[in-house]
Amino acid sequence: MNPQQQQQDSGQQQSDGQQQALQLSLQLIKQAVAGEREDRLFYDYLISEAPTNDQKLIIASIRDDEKRHNKLFRMIYKDLTGQEVPPENGEEFQKPKTYKDGLVKALFGELAAVEKYRVIRQGLPNTYYRDILFNIITDEIKHSAKYNYLFTLNSTSSAPRSFQQDHRMPQTESLADQWVSYIDPLVKKALQETEEGINLTHLYQEYILSGVLVGQGFTPQQAIEQVEEWEKTGESQLLKKSKVMGNQGR
Repeated sequence: MNPQQQQQDSGQQQSDGQQQALQLSLQLIKQAVAGEREDRLFYDYLISEAPTNDQKLIIASIRDDEKRHNKLFRMIYKDLTGQEVPPENGEEFQKPKTYKDGLVKALFGELAAVEKYRVIRQGLPNTYYRDILFNIITDEIKHSAKYNYLFTLNSTSSAPRSFQQDHRMPQTESLADQWVSYIDPLVKKALQETEEGINLTHLYQEYILSGVLVGQGFTPQQAIEQVEEWEKTGESQLLKKSKVMGNQGR
């Protein structure tokens, strides 16, 4: 095979790979916008159960972001295919047992969405659409932090008991500063692992989940150990998957 033929074959393989990636992105976009009715019912439930107006406003802002994301996904799909997203049935809405259970479901839903949207972004044909996906992914990460905050807020109205018993901390600190001081080990460990090149999606999952556990009364070290145990045993398939993806990328 002469060099010109090799170049043509290489270009054809690259083109085929790009087309496959685009088709996967389009399929995932269809999944992303499926079940809008069920999503609306879920947000309506969370807003109706939220105990304060501030919490209702936070959830409503997330809901509005998701509506905007759906419009953007539909726009991208139509731009790339010339067609509207075909209707698909999403998962049937199942009312959570409690408001807190709903927050946990929402939190893990945001983390799963980040994984899906990263794949969509990789298959899009130009920076214009990839930038749109980058902004959507950034919103999803912000949403997960907000759900983590709401969960913590509804798990305890004060600092963790183990923290309250630690008399080494200044008693003049505000409650917010007490929380920041208490989670400092989580922040330092996350920064350390970032420098080691660990997959950022995996880090977000690990440390947001650890923050949820701290809100339930775990110490930071106990929270980290519990999350690592879930990852090791495979109890959390999302954690296991994101770590494997990160290792493959290095």
